[in-house]
Amino acid sequence: MSTIKVAVLVGSLRKASINQRLARAVERLAPKDFAFEHIRIDDLPPYNQDFDADYPAAGRQLKQRVEAADALLFVTPEYNRGIPGVLKNAIDLASRPWGTNSFAGKPGAVIGASIGATGSALAQQHLRNVLAYLDVATLAQPEVFVQFKDDGLIDAEGHVASEGTQKFLQGFVDRYVAWVKQHLA
Repeated sequence: MSTIKVAVLVGSLRKASINQRLARAVERLAPKDFAFEHIRIDDLPPYNQDFDADYPAAGRQLKQRVEAADALLFVTPEYNRGIPGVLKNAIDLASRPWGTNSFAGKPGAVIGASIGATGSALAQQHLRNVLAYLDVATLAQPEVFVQFKDDGLIDAEGHVASEGTQKFLQGFVDRYVAWVKQHLA
């Protein structure tokens, strides 16, 4: 089987992002035929419908990178009970102009981490609603709401310190891999 390319969109921009760590942990647990590409979203202009006539270069690059992927992985923190503006902006840019939705028909998953007890549950539901409209076949189960109680749960390279957390994440990865392969078959 050829390599399956996964576009990873992380909704946190901070250097020590726990969501970036979670994304790296998923990558480490995935089989070798899955290649993960982190899509940069911190350099995008705010979406403006005036772009539809002449898309900015950063928007075109984003769309091309999403279109080149076979599958999607969204990793989101929760800001004020919703998804971060930078992630929503990237989604808006890649799904416009009308009729050129770069996400359409791709299998995807939504996961996230937070220091709060709900572990980004509301942001994930918000994101799932947006992705449903954009025709992303989103994996429903298992849901992954990781609460970071301490900074050492997952390191910057994606090594998971807790055996229970690693086992849980492996279960998610195994299901995600099967979901993606089912949709690509």
